[in-house]
Amino acid sequence: MCRLAAITSSDYFSPVENILALETMKEGHDGSGMGLILKGLGGEFEELKEYPVLSGICSKDGLKALDDYMNKLGFQLKYTWTPKTKPVTGIESRDYYFARVYDYPDVYKDRPVEDQEALLLNTRLALRRLGESDESIIIFTFYPDILALKEVGDPMQLGEFFGLDKSSLKAKIILAQGRQNTNYAINLYACHPFFIQGYGTMTNGENTAFIPIREFLSGRGFPGYIGYNSDSEVFCHILHYACKQLGYPLHYYKDIVTPLKAEEIDARPDSEAVRFLKMSLRPLCIDGPNCVIGFTPDGTCFMLQDAKKLRPGVVGGVKGKYGLMSEECGLDSAGSKRDRSTDVFPMKYDMVIVKPEAEEVTVWNQLSG
Repeated sequence: MCRLAAITSSDYFSPVENILALETMKEGHDGSGMGLILKGLGGEFEELKEYPVLSGICSKDGLKALDDYMNKLGFQLKYTWTPKTKPVTGIESRDYYFARVYDYPDVYKDRPVEDQEALLLNTRLALRRLGESDESIIIFTFYPDILALKEVGDPMQLGEFFGLDKSSLKAKIILAQGRQNTNYAINLYACHPFFIQGYGTMTNGENTAFIPIREFLSGRGFPGYIGYNSDSEVFCHILHYACKQLGYPLHYYKDIVTPLKAEEIDARPDSEAVRFLKMSLRPLCIDGPNCVIGFTPDGTCFMLQDAKKLRPGVVGGVKGKYGLMSEECGLDSAGSKRDRSTDVFPMKYDMVIVKPEAEEVTVWNQLSG
């Protein structure tokens, strides 16, 4: 199993809080990797929210190739952030970790958001292909107000390696995964969290329905549904497909991945829509055990379980700051001042939803809709 630590807040906070929460859950990850995704960036990024941020890792040769490619497309570099790394035993440093803020090419500045998003997606995929054979370029995200940082190693050691305790890097939503390597080679593209066009997820568990889900998504004709170095990446793509491509409200994501029985659907006030989703999107049904944590473009965060409910998960905190964690000890680390009696442990029919700015926690139940 892996361990998950997500925090959503009305104020900016450091990713060190997520890392400390992972440390309390250390028995559930083995130091084979940590991934961070930050949304709602603060610090030096706070005034740059309208511009896309390219985050990843490069070799020296890869950096030259990246610069040449971005210049050819007409992207204008506005700001560069690099962590102040220091030697840490057990961490093998790479040449260049970065988050680079770009202005759009002139011909795209006044184009619709959909066109800009397509440009960012296609650019990310092209850069990934450019460096994939020799890992000279590894690209995690290219999107406004989003930053990703990933590396192989123990979360606490990586926090020290990246100097996050002294960094100005902050955000209002941070997802962190401490990875336990199971059935895949250690590859940074397999490291959660995953992100695509405003949607992010991370998962604890194994997706035994991976193959049919991958085949369905790969057949949609959308260029971003590729990769799948991890069987959990499909959860992010299902979320994107359901909410952005098909336009369904967030709670229907739960109905798609864990469909109800026929008699349970009949009792729903929206039974016609739920029945249609089950019939048409049956290949997207997951077969866990899985606990999924994610966020949407507006800053809504959520947690859900598959029907087996064999992976732990808890949500709790206070208005203005909530944690979504694998275990209570992680929540204790991130939200020690909370009323523990209000903690939510979602069961197989539940989807816990935290509104933007950590305003409120609600539990949406599949049976009642």
